[in-house]
Order: sequence, then C-alpha cells, then structure tokens
Amino acid sequence: MNIALLEPLGIPGKTIDELAAPLKAAGHEFVYFDTKTTDADELTRRSAGAEIVMIANNPYPAEVIEASDALKMIAVAFTGIDHVALDACRARGIEVRNCAGYSDISVAELALGLTIDVLRKVVAADGAVRKGETSAGLMGTEIFGKTVGIIGCGKIGCATGRLFRALGARVLGYSRHEHPEAAAAGIEQVPLDTLLNQADIVSLHLPSNESTRKSFSAGQISQMKDGAILINCARGAIVDNDALADALNAGKLAGAGIDVFDMEPPIPADYPLVNAANCVFTPHVAFLTRESMERRAIIEFENVLAYTEGRSQNICQL
Repeated sequence: MNIALLEPLGIPGKTIDELAAPLKAAGHEFVYFDTKTTDADELTRRSAGAEIVMIANNPYPAEVIEASDALKMIAVAFTGIDHVALDACRARGIEVRNCAGYSDISVAELALGLTIDVLRKVVAADGAVRKGETSAGLMGTEIFGKTVGIIGCGKIGCATGRLFRALGARVLGYSRHEHPEAAAAGIEQVPLDTLLNQADIVSLHLPSNESTRKSFSAGQISQMKDGAILINCARGAIVDNDALADALNAGKLAGAGIDVFDMEPPIPADYPLVNAANCVFTPHVAFLTRESMERRAIIEFENVLAYTEGRSQNICQL
C-alpha cells in the first residue's frame, strides 16, 4: 500500500524511519513530509496516490478527501478527530483511526498546573517580581480540602481526578455514561447539577462533537459556585467562551485556566476571553510533551500496520 505521513509528529526523523521500517519491510511504500501545511492544494498533492494518509492535528478538509481517489484510511496522531472532514469520510467509506490515550498524563498534568497557576496567581506573581513589586494582592488559595468537579470521566478525566485527589481534594465526576474506572480512581459520580453546585474547581474533559459543542454555556456557568474556577484543557468548542468572559468580568467566577479556544492560536487581540479578568492561558499545549509525542507516533504507526494486516485497532465511530 502507498502510505503518506503528511506532517511532522514532533519527533526526530530518525525515529520516524525506525517506526516506518516494519511497513517498508512488509513491502509498503512510505513517504514522509517534514513540514506542516494547511493549504488544501498542497495537502492534495501530498495525498495523491496514497491509500493511507497519516496526519496530526492540522485540518484535513473535505476537498482534499474528495480529490484523493485512492484514499482508504486516515491515521490521526491525536485523540480528537474533529479537525477531519468526517462527513466526507462517511460518504466515501474512509476509515479513521486515532491515538486515544497518548496524552492522558500530559493533559491531566496541565489541568492541574493551570489550576495551581490560577489559585496561586503564579503569572501575576512572576510579573510582580519582574516589576520590583511585593506580594500585595497575591493571596492564594489551596487545593487541599476543596471539591473538584470532573466533567467527562474518560481516561483523561480519571487521570486528572487522581492528581487532584493526591493533593487532598474531594473529586466529583459527571459523565453521560457510567465509567467503572472513575470509581477506581476515587471519583464520586454525581448528577451534573450537583457537581456544578458543589465544585470549587471544574475541569472539562469532553470531546468536541455535535452533542457537546457549546454544551457548557451561560446556563451551566450560572449554576457554578460563586468564586469557583473553570479549567478547560479539552476542546474550545464545548464552552461558550463569550459567556465565560462575562462571568469572569462580573466576578461570578474567580478565574479560569484555558488551553483551548474557538480557533487554533494565534488568538485575535480583541477575543473577549483573552481580555477577561483572572485568566491564565496556554496556546493548546496540553498534549505537547516529549513523552506524549513519542507515544502518539508509536500508536499511529501501530494503527497503520494493523490496518495493513486487517486488524481492528483504534477505529473511530464516524
């Protein structure tokens, strides 16, 4: 089969060669493009003749899929697949496989890190030191003894809950479906209203799909405790970020730690959330660690090899 890796995976080229070796040994053609592109014409050129394309988190639009006559499977080096034109895949019967699990630890650790940044005013304190100021106005808040609400108790949500429990927090969880692993992680599963009413810290861990887009809106924010904080290391589209900005500016919420937005960074300077009070931001880096980049590359190549051998592995429901 003809296989094309359309963009870098954040690991050395030597490692790419090592991971591709079993595919080549099995007689498959493999080509690797070591630069990123979001240009549809260039993506079409790179995809030409490929039966399998391998991508990371850059968009793979419908026009490219429709122009790629040989395409049978898209291997995504990411957990979420909402950057792939799934309607076009369904129409063509193209299979999509993802790398679920590669970034569980990295996302959980950043969710905790953003929480600490917000509660202990780390960014503001850094600025104070650099400007020759004192600790005035930098009184912090502890995680110990607080109630944390995890919305989305999948693997990442459970990993996040474990970290908060290790710091002495009570952890509540909400998911549409029962997750036995949540109980094993010490997460008490409760209705969403209960979680929002009781949690001092709410951390979102939902996928982006038709049922979750803008699902965390003004109504859910209004149910949160006064003075609570919101952490979003999941997907920007699940939150009404204008409503979140309003709640922050009105003092309803004490702060927010945000890694994901309605669009990929760079974020416009006039974006309301960027100008809201008491926020700490990161530019969609929750997944981005050396360890996770290596894990996702291994999983993606394993997915491709499994496909060529007719084995089911990490197949996404479209």
